[in-house]
Amino acid sequence: MGDMSAYLDLDNVDQYEMVLRAGRVAQRMLGFSNRQAGRTNGTTNPGQQRPQNGPPVTGNSNMPSNNAPAAFPVTAGPTDDTTSVGSNSSPEPVKLFFIEDNAKLGVKGNMMPLAATPAMVDVAEWLAHQTVEQYRILENFIQVIQEFFEGKKICNPETCPTMSAGRHITYTWLNNEGNPIPVPACQYIMLVQRWVVSKIHDPIAFPTDSPFGTSTASSEASYPSNITASSSQRPIPAGPTTLNRTLSDLSGRDWFGKAAGFPEAFLSDVRTAWRQMFRIYAHLYHGHYLEPFWHIKNACNNLNSAFCFFASVGKLYGLLGERDLEPMVPLINIWVANGSIPADCASGAQSIAQ
Repeated sequence: MGDMSAYLDLDNVDQYEMVLRAGRVAQRMLGFSNRQAGRTNGTTNPGQQRPQNGPPVTGNSNMPSNNAPAAFPVTAGPTDDTTSVGSNSSPEPVKLFFIEDNAKLGVKGNMMPLAATPAMVDVAEWLAHQTVEQYRILENFIQVIQEFFEGKKICNPETCPTMSAGRHITYTWLNNEGNPIPVPACQYIMLVQRWVVSKIHDPIAFPTDSPFGTSTASSEASYPSNITASSSQRPIPAGPTTLNRTLSDLSGRDWFGKAAGFPEAFLSDVRTAWRQMFRIYAHLYHGHYLEPFWHIKNACNNLNSAFCFFASVGKLYGLLGERDLEPMVPLINIWVANGSIPADCASGAQSIAQ
């Protein structure tokens, strides 16, 4: 990745660890405040281990198992729909998080060292890693709004009856009939968590074994034992192939991640996961910036650090489109202008075209 000192303040603590710890710190701070005030805390979320000793990925403590039916009839899956709501087209008041003084990060430098694919690492492998890590970071902030305040979770069907990102945007979920319907934000977030975790833990969708990890013994065992190396049974070489065919044609249909062992739907799943995680960030800002993050020491800066990291990776690889980013564009533009999101990320320099 070249000289990282151009992007990173090497005298500062490690950026990645700072971002990763940011959400955990915010969660602990809120829990401490609640205990000090004699409030009732929610239960902690049990950890789930990714297969093959992968990094721990946890889910909502109330999240049903992947094989169990949901407690409400909205289980089909995420939708790309963004619905404008309300007949009032007047602009919203300027949000506090869109003010430059409130756009500060908890780390120094920009996010390029954390976003760029390391040398000798396959891009698909890197995006699989980033998807897992970004979910782990985001989940810490989700847990903050799942804390109890005066007997109710901060994000509940009364305070957040829809999964909204401002006054005019609400996100919908596909029901079993394939129709997009609005659901309370807490339920939408739970469904996203269940969907993302199910993908991360699926050894087919997110394989952990190298496609080249098979031993030679397995290839030998695939042949009948009665075949010998006699001259009459040796394969006859075929004639030369036409030079007009590309290597991808000769090897069959190609797709992003195929060489690293990922399925054809991998990139689509990754983009869906990033789109849904972005919507959760948008709701955290628009629905919960004042309550509770504004009242927790350093929580807003930590939230900014995590989201800046997320947005940098999403833009660098083209995982998020302009329409996806719309609810948070003013904040993202601040970071692009001050260099927190570097130019290569802002321009989508490594966008994956598929």
